[in-house]
Amino acid sequence: MIAALDHTFAALADPTRRAILARLAGGERTVNDLAAPFAISLPAISRHLKVLERAALITRLRDGQHRICRLSPSALDDAAAWLDFQRRFWSESLDRLADHLASQPKETSDDKPRRRRSPAKSRRRK
Repeated sequence: MIAALDHTFAALADPTRRAILARLAGGERTVNDLAAPFAISLPAISRHLKVLERAALITRLRDGQHRICRLSPSALDDAAAWLDFQRRFWSESLDRLADHLASQPKETSDDKPRRRRSPAKSRRRK
């Protein structure tokens, strides 16, 4: 699952690929339809689609002369589950840290220990 997540997040890192996914959220599209709003070449769009396909975010089907692209939400579901776990883990960890810090007695300026100079700093002053 980790390798699949690596591919998913790598694919999502590019704004063009995210825009392609957003367009596919509205339904299937041909490669030419997907390429239309972008000021990049058709081979460049094809490379983006290969990355999305390798990450299992889309599927490509052949319909006669046309290549149809379709969103595959299961890879996004896996990424969302991973992110939810991370959000819960870090939220709970930070809550425990906040509770621990809140339970510690407050320091006053008189309570602070004086810092000793390190031997290296002492030698430099001489």
